[in-house]
Amino acid sequence: MMTDEKNLIDTILTDALSEDLDTEGDVTSEAIFEDGDITEAVIKSKSEGVLSGVYLIEPLFRKIDSRIKPDICCSDGEPLIPGKVICNLSGPVKGILAGERVILNFLQRLSGIATLTSLYAKAISHTGTRLLDTRKTTPGLRFLEKKAVLHGGGVNHRFGLFDMILIKDTHVKRSGGPGNALKKALEFRANKKNLKIEVEVQSEKEFLEAVQYMPERIMLDNIPPEEMKKCVEYLRKAGSKIELEASGNVTLSNIASVAASGVDFISSGAITHSAPALDIHLVIK
Repeated sequence: MMTDEKNLIDTILTDALSEDLDTEGDVTSEAIFEDGDITEAVIKSKSEGVLSGVYLIEPLFRKIDSRIKPDICCSDGEPLIPGKVICNLSGPVKGILAGERVILNFLQRLSGIATLTSLYAKAISHTGTRLLDTRKTTPGLRFLEKKAVLHGGGVNHRFGLFDMILIKDTHVKRSGGPGNALKKALEFRANKKNLKIEVEVQSEKEFLEAVQYMPERIMLDNIPPEEMKKCVEYLRKAGSKIELEASGNVTLSNIASVAASGVDFISSGAITHSAPALDIHLVIK
């Protein structure tokens, strides 16, 4: 893991613990247990799904009490079934209970994303189309949620507004069309060669206008699959290397038909913003 990733995770965990413990700590456990009280606990899955967030267990409990020893039994991206042990814990009971809800919140949320991503990815696994995430993530947790997408078999799109020029419909409308927006973007990129350019189009007319400027990728937003297929065939016939991404109202029931159009990518905000939490719990032995 890169140093900046470690620092980011450390900040996220610090904020999460501060939210739960504030300055007083776990007053319930403080009232009932002594500092020397030792226990064992187990984190288990209660559902079928795909695991994500294991990499947070050790650093979270280390921040609480270095005497807590996690014994990790599963890897991120691993399938889960009811009763499967994710981690065994041993150490001071006060420390384990102080971190219980925080680690479960992370595991449940991230595993939910990985699970839903896996379902979407499997629905198009027979095609050459890859599943992308979006920026529709929980503020402050995007890094973790995008890792969960990877654990579920998806692919990360841009991380933020800074690492790719993505001309959305709002930019297109204000610019007077995709061509005007692309012309400006290409001029801007003259001194920033590492930036890829993608433009969103919503009709065949806009698509044909965008193709003239040769962006790296064109997003076909809310365009019927049969029209998407025409766009794919147009680029193949021209020998173009422009990538095509489909987006807009993608669901588990229609994603296969979208992929059948031959697009390179399908992006879905649902895999992050609408993923139900996976049922995972901690039990004191």
